[in-house]
Amino acid sequence: MTRKGIVLSKALVHLLCLVPLLLLLRRFQMDDLGADPVNTITHATGNWALYILLASLAVTPVRRLTPRLAVLIRFRRMIGLYAFFYATLHLATYVFLFSGYDLPGVLMALRSGHVTAVFAEWSRVWPTIYDDLLKRRFIQVGFASWVILLALAVTSPLLVLRAMGGKRWQWLHRTVYAAAVLGVIHFWWLVKPGVTTPWRVTVVLTVLLAARILHVAFRRSGPAGRSSAA
Repeated sequence: MTRKGIVLSKALVHLLCLVPLLLLLRRFQMDDLGADPVNTITHATGNWALYILLASLAVTPVRRLTPRLAVLIRFRRMIGLYAFFYATLHLATYVFLFSGYDLPGVLMALRSGHVTAVFAEWSRVWPTIYDDLLKRRFIQVGFASWVILLALAVTSPLLVLRAMGGKRWQWLHRTVYAAAVLGVIHFWWLVKPGVTTPWRVTVVLTVLLAARILHVAFRRSGPAGRSSAA
């Protein structure tokens, strides 16, 4: 692929990753978020965080199908960062909308120059958030998944890779599979008993994990793997 083709392709990937947010903003503008807008935003951002995360995991097995698809590796980091972006929106929805944080009041206070209102309101809702984190297991695994994605986002620049060293950086970024597993568990524990909506992402993740395991097993069973084992 030419340099111009790569630039155009990256622009297209950016646009595709932003479409869910643009659609959500349009629904907000048209007052079309349903009877429970906070719930709609929470589910939309969480679902897309998981979908895009799975898309980033699919890049590697898909590009291995043929050398012609090797260029896909150029888009993996970008897609992964968008997964973190939507996961952060999902978390922010809980912190600033679901927890009782008076966001309109804080914004009004900021316009008046009262910056301390941000921290005062946070101090008010923090005990509730902390109590939820201790009691609700779906919040625990969801937050753990976000922390992993945060670590991966912070260490994604090439400069950090060079500072960490290839092996340590690679080990850390393999935890993206753990983030995906925790995200799917979060989804299952979030829905009501009897609801099977998360089965689709579960199947996709299972296929991706199987592809990863089979690739590692095949590589280790090859001549290079056998010679290193000897």
